[in-house]
Amino acid sequence: MKNPTLIPAYGRDYKSALAVKTDFHAGKDFLVADFSHQYDGKPMSINDCSPGAVNIRYSKLTKICVITV
Repeated sequence: MKNPTLIPAYGRDYKSALAVKTDFHAGKDFLVADFSHQYDGKPMSINDCSPGAVNIRYSKLTKICVITV
């Protein structure tokens, strides 16, 4: 399966990729925003991800940060 796309949950937004990576590795929730993924719209954290990479949109969803899990 391709890398899922996630967006910050609970109204959070980030201005830098470093802030995204810090919160993702800290276990904060992100929402699956990928209609081809079985959990589209559900919260997901690093603990729920299978090995591989995830794409996380930030900066009002205009930028993408790729994180290897």
